[in-house]
Amino acid sequence: MQDTTSSADQPVDHPPLLAVDLDGTLIRSDMLLENWWNVVSRDIPAAARALRALPEGKAAFKKALADTAKVDVSKLPYNDEVLARIQSHRDAGGRVALVTASDRQVAQQIADHLGIFDEVHGSDGETNLKADRKAAFLIERFGRGEYDYIGDHEADLEVWKGARKAITVNAPDDLRTGAEAAAAEGADHLGRAELAGPNKSWLRAVRPHQWAKNVLIFLPVLMAHSHDPRDWVAAMLAFIVFSMIASSVYLLNDLLDLSADRAHPRKSKRPLPSGEMALLHGSLLAPALLLGGLLLALLLLPFDFFLVLLGYFILTTAYSLNLKRRLVIDICTLATLYTVRIIAGGAATGILISPWLLAFSGFLFLSLAAIKRQAELISDVAAGREGSAGRAYVTSDIPVVSGMALTAGYVSVLVLALYISTPSVSLIYERPKLLGAVCAILLYWISRVVMLTHRGKMHDDPVVFALKDSTSRICGVMILLIAAAASFG
Repeated sequence: MQDTTSSADQPVDHPPLLAVDLDGTLIRSDMLLENWWNVVSRDIPAAARALRALPEGKAAFKKALADTAKVDVSKLPYNDEVLARIQSHRDAGGRVALVTASDRQVAQQIADHLGIFDEVHGSDGETNLKADRKAAFLIERFGRGEYDYIGDHEADLEVWKGARKAITVNAPDDLRTGAEAAAAEGADHLGRAELAGPNKSWLRAVRPHQWAKNVLIFLPVLMAHSHDPRDWVAAMLAFIVFSMIASSVYLLNDLLDLSADRAHPRKSKRPLPSGEMALLHGSLLAPALLLGGLLLALLLLPFDFFLVLLGYFILTTAYSLNLKRRLVIDICTLATLYTVRIIAGGAATGILISPWLLAFSGFLFLSLAAIKRQAELISDVAAGREGSAGRAYVTSDIPVVSGMALTAGYVSVLVLALYISTPSVSLIYERPKLLGAVCAILLYWISRVVMLTHRGKMHDDPVVFALKDSTSRICGVMILLIAAAASFG
């Protein structure tokens, strides 16, 4: 009898199944926290309902969040090195399974988007598929030593004990050593170990360059021409504390805006939306800075300053959760948040703030807030979008927003001009007429900034732009010199 078996019918030696973890491995993020912050940003009552599922277990909590969250999985920070490893495995004829402790419906959404997985397994609302439970599942389904596993966490050591080969992602040295000892055929290592822990991204995430706004705290001391060292010490302490609170707010805002920031050409590069900084680290650092700042304020500064600080946090949190999506109210809120810094400086030092100063700063900061929105809309036009994600404006609003910026800026100069003509100025300045030159410089600067914004040359934050722009710095130095000359004659 003739043998009809051809070479094509011979069994092919395919590589073992490749099981891939999700959080911190396939993506440089954590889907539990992604879902949590997504739900908090959109629906706080839904987040509270999800918390009520916690007594039933972590799997139930994950499912409650997954049922409500609307994370855009196409914008998640995927790990290109892991994707390349998966594709290489598939090219060699191997099968790939996504096996994660995240809720299964979230894992399925990601698998559907990528289209590279043969199987998808995740937590189901009752069982949290992690550590020993994940290990038992993989052994039962594929057999001990019949799968390779890509992971990044200490909990994956249990999984690697049943694997043929361990593959680590951005693992520290001790985890790499443990993985090599756990798996039957040792381990491969992807990524850099230093990415697993705190790094310079933490400093970028708290945005120290934004602390320049908090220099406004010194304005009451400067305007009062105070020479009392106690006022300057109090203002310096207030600056430090306010910077801590502001940084906690920046972190919170980034956590609430993950999806919107990932759709933005510049904000997508920030540490949290890009996955450069772990969401867990951001979620812990934000309350740590907040509580530390409030405690220092209570211990070292007047209670009035503490109240102003608390009011600032409440208002800026309301802005992050809701007000930033409200037409015009968002601009007014931003202007108020700037002005609160001046009020905080007065509360910290006990110096009474002039109504003229509050009026001038209110209109000037209303102008800067409108410029910020104008810059975002100009960026939307350049990117072919109708409007910014999470904002109430569309690109056709640009002329109105630009008009608001110019009008508010010019009114602030008018307030300054009227203030200069009051008799009280002569009591503070030797040559008050010189201050008229400040009005001219401000008129030029505001007009120029609005024009540059219209041309798409403005950073999304006008304060940061002013610090980097040489012309703006020259204007600032000239104003200081004029103020000094008017003061000392």
